[in-house]
Amino acid sequence: MNRQLINILVCPISKGTLTLNIIDEIDGDVITGTLTSPEGRVYKIEDGIPNLLPQPQS
Repeated sequence: MNRQLINILVCPISKGTLTLNIIDEIDGDVITGTLTSPEGRVYKIEDGIPNLLPQPQS
């Protein structure tokens, strides 16, 4: 995922701003990490792809 995407991505549920936490990065592209909403929802970034699908409630 290109780092600049954080400027346009929002939480799909609340539409709030996401915070980027980078675990692995290569040449400015986030390979592994998380995106966190203000409400605490966490969305994974794996293999450079952010998964913004809402997780089922348990």
